[in-house]
Amino acid sequence: MKSDPASTAQSSPNEAPQPHPRRGAAWLRVVPAMFLLAWGGNHFTPLVHMYEDDGGYAIWQANLLLGMYVGGLVPGLLVASALSDRRGRKPILIAGTIAAILGSLLLGIGFELFWLLCIGRVLAGVGVGVAMSVGTSWIKELSAPPFDHAAGITAGARRPALTLTLGFAVGAAVTGSLAQWGPMPQTLPYAVHGLLSVVALLIVFTASETLPRGRRSSRHWWRGLRIPLVGHSTFIRLIIPAAPWVFAAAGVAYAVMPALVQGELGEWTTMYATVLTVATLGAGALVQNLVPRINRWTGGRALVVGLTLMTIGMGLAVVAALVADPVVAFVVAIVLGVAYGICVVAGLVIVQAIAEPADLAGITGVYYSLAYSGFLLPTVLAALLPVMSYAMSLGAVALVCLLSLGAVSLASARSASRK
Repeated sequence: MKSDPASTAQSSPNEAPQPHPRRGAAWLRVVPAMFLLAWGGNHFTPLVHMYEDDGGYAIWQANLLLGMYVGGLVPGLLVASALSDRRGRKPILIAGTIAAILGSLLLGIGFELFWLLCIGRVLAGVGVGVAMSVGTSWIKELSAPPFDHAAGITAGARRPALTLTLGFAVGAAVTGSLAQWGPMPQTLPYAVHGLLSVVALLIVFTASETLPRGRRSSRHWWRGLRIPLVGHSTFIRLIIPAAPWVFAAAGVAYAVMPALVQGELGEWTTMYATVLTVATLGAGALVQNLVPRINRWTGGRALVVGLTLMTIGMGLAVVAALVADPVVAFVVAIVLGVAYGICVVAGLVIVQAIAEPADLAGITGVYYSLAYSGFLLPTVLAALLPVMSYAMSLGAVALVCLLSLGAVSLASARSASRK
């Protein structure tokens, strides 16, 4: 494994980061902002049906709004990571948090203005991208000496992944509940998120910077978009085949499953979608701390375990499409949630193991960009409905997942044999 970015920080000739006096607590100051950035990215998910029913938006418009934040996500992942290597972690995460606050403001006031909702979703995506690339790198660096002498070797992967997962889950739970039972469902969820994000912004101002001026990149930020590590053999053989399934699992669980059973739910579709989102991400959160043990038990093959569960979950999704039963769909969400939780951490552990300090934010951004490409799967499956039922298309997805599992298993076995 490469040296940790924070482990050499004290040797900087120009500036050394100052660890928080409470050993191991420094990373917690970044958590609220990162948590709320994830919240802002996912709290739209349970509201899709509200925009269709109450807002009069066409199905394609509601689904476009759901996917619009990918337009801000990719720049947030890649551009923000390059900027943070040149400007430091703190100012970029602060900027991402401000973008997310503005996004919630526009979403809260723009219920009847489609173009304003689109801009709000893009800004929410920017915030999620910053959280995933810069926030993940920052917490990773704060989870090592001199900031944290007690953290385990995988803490830098588990802590940010768990923070993001909890943010995605809690955001959906709070927003779905407010929309189902609270007043002003078109506005209140966004107001709650915006106010909490302001508090998180104040906290992150007090966090320790881990990339002092002497260790920052001197290149122009656009040159930082070139990331040689994407050609690393481990990245090509393990990460590229596996990463898209991370959010493909989440998307199938809480976007496709509710669509399969909405005819059985009536006015409770929004709450069911909320429950499925929380169940998926909750299962993923619970299993993430087990990834180090899974790696120990399997000789470093946690990613293979996750993809195995992913394949099983996609197979069960075919059954759910055939029977259209809410209970079966719920079981599918749990299986895919566990698979998501294992894969996201296992992949991040691998990425961090091959990264040099200067490449960490960039390669993390690429990893999450690949992972989020899978979030487009529900849109593709919906577009195929005129010519292919969900049962048929999910069957094809399960087959492709099985092929990915085979490729990753083979590469993992070869890697183990060389050690």
